[in-house]
Amino acid sequence: MERYIYYKHITNKQLKPMKKLSYAIMLALAAYAFQSCNNAQKDAKQTADSLNKTKDTTSNTAATGGIGVTADDAKFATSAANGGMAEVALGKLALSKSTDATIKNFATMMVTDHGKANDELAAIAKTKNITLPATIDADHQKKLDDLAKLTRKDFDKAYVDAMVDGHKKTLDLMQDAAKNCKDADLKAFAAKTAPTVQMHLDAINKIHDAMK
Repeated sequence: MERYIYYKHITNKQLKPMKKLSYAIMLALAAYAFQSCNNAQKDAKQTADSLNKTKDTTSNTAATGGIGVTADDAKFATSAANGGMAEVALGKLALSKSTDATIKNFATMMVTDHGKANDELAAIAKTKNITLPATIDADHQKKLDDLAKLTRKDFDKAYVDAMVDGHKKTLDLMQDAAKNCKDADLKAFAAKTAPTVQMHLDAINKIHDAMK
C-alpha cells in the first residue's frame, strides 16, 4: 500500500512539468500555424514589401545584404513593378480575346512598353537589393480572372475601362515618385516613365470615348 502511494505521488509530480511542456508545445504549434496562415494569405507584392522591411541597413545588413533605398522608395518600386506586370498580363489577355484592331494595337503597346519598363526597373532594383514581386497582387489577379470570363463584346468595354482607371493611378504614382523619390535612379526612372504612361492614358481615353 505504501509503495502504491509513493509511486502515485512520484507519477503526479512528474506529470506536472510534462503537462506544462505539452501546453507550451501546443502554444508554439498554434502560433506557428497562425503565422503560416498569415504568410499564405499574403500576395506577391505584400511578400516583397515585407522582405524589404527586413533589410535594415543599420542592424541587419549581414543577414539580408541591406537595402540601398528608403522604405518609401522601396514601396514605390514594388508598386511600379506590380502595376507594370499587370499591364503586360492584361495586354496579353486582350490580344487573345479581343477582335477589335484598335484595342489589339493598344494591347500590343502595353506588352511592349510596360515589358521594357519592367526590365529597366528590375535592373535598378537588383543594384539596390530591392525585392520586387514575382507575380501580380491579389487585386490585379482578380481583375485578370474576371476579364477572362467575359465574352468578347463585354471584354472590350471592361478592358478599356480598366486601362483608363489603371493608367490614371500609374500616372499619379510616377509623377509623385519623379518629385519625391530619394534615390536618383528610381527618381529618373519615374520621370522617364511618366510621359509614356501619359501617352498611354491619352490613347485609351480616345478609345474609350469612341466606344460611347
